[in-house]
Amino acid sequence: MGNAFLFAANSVLPIIILIALGYVLKRAKLLTKEFLDVGNKLTFRVLLPVMLFCNVYTIDRITDINLVFVLYGVVGVFAVFLIAAAVCCAFTKDGAKRGTLIQAVFRSNYAIIGIPLAASLFGEKGGAAAGVMSAFCVPLFNMLAVITLTIFNGSSEKRSIDVKKVLLGVVKNPLIIGTFAGLVCLVLRELFVAGNIGFRLSDITILYKSLENVKSICTPFALIVLGGKFEFSAVPKLKNEIIFGTVMRTVAVPVFGLSIAYLLKDVFALSGEHFAAYVGVFATPVAVSSAIMAKEMGADDELAGQLVVWTSLVSTVTIFVIVTALVMLGIF
Repeated sequence: MGNAFLFAANSVLPIIILIALGYVLKRAKLLTKEFLDVGNKLTFRVLLPVMLFCNVYTIDRITDINLVFVLYGVVGVFAVFLIAAAVCCAFTKDGAKRGTLIQAVFRSNYAIIGIPLAASLFGEKGGAAAGVMSAFCVPLFNMLAVITLTIFNGSSEKRSIDVKKVLLGVVKNPLIIGTFAGLVCLVLRELFVAGNIGFRLSDITILYKSLENVKSICTPFALIVLGGKFEFSAVPKLKNEIIFGTVMRTVAVPVFGLSIAYLLKDVFALSGEHFAAYVGVFATPVAVSSAIMAKEMGADDELAGQLVVWTSLVSTVTIFVIVTALVMLGIF
């Protein structure tokens, strides 16, 4: 279990260090407000879509997908979303804070922490299961986030819900576009395999290498920008929201998602690699992109940034506890 704790710490603490670096650089006046605002847009509109495209395209085979395993993950995320919407609307009447809190509760840091964590917990099988799940949960996270932040933002209480605008926001969202492009290329690759066509996107070395380079920039750049926008002065006025969002994301959601999966494990024939992926879906901290999207779509981005930081800190403990419990139950 020492190794499990060490991996959890190694996965989350580098995130905290990069956020801290951004904060220090801002205090040293090496990062300006204008740079951080432009960096936020660059991350949301270019870097994150490319990263999501690459993550989806690198899935091995569509035919390897276990539909029951995927179905539980998708239904679980959607159930958490519905519960979060009800609970967060009861918790606050502020539309901008509602959107930020709902997103924080259901949206995990799956791409950056969840997938490598699954691989560490259950080796290649865990990593493969997490990769398959990413093709379904990552688009779902992004679509639900767009819907949430379109409905709940600073002006949500002054207008009725425009379904057409919500759907248009989903279709035009850069993160959705990046994920969908990856799925299209993945399907084309499967068709090439079926037709014995040897060509792959990776054969265009210059293009594919460039995409991989952009992907590698995304996470550290996004975290440094987030750190630059972080303000400790915001903690006292947002204390209740930070505590609420952090407890929901790091305690309530993993208990809900993983305990039901455990009760259904014999019915659905779920094994260790599946639970490794579920830990990534339900137990990891709030996605870094949630703060970026909140800023771009008019929600409370200050609260969103605080939740990324505090859930990342708290998850260094909760992930260890969750993994320990699953080991004691004989899952790993």
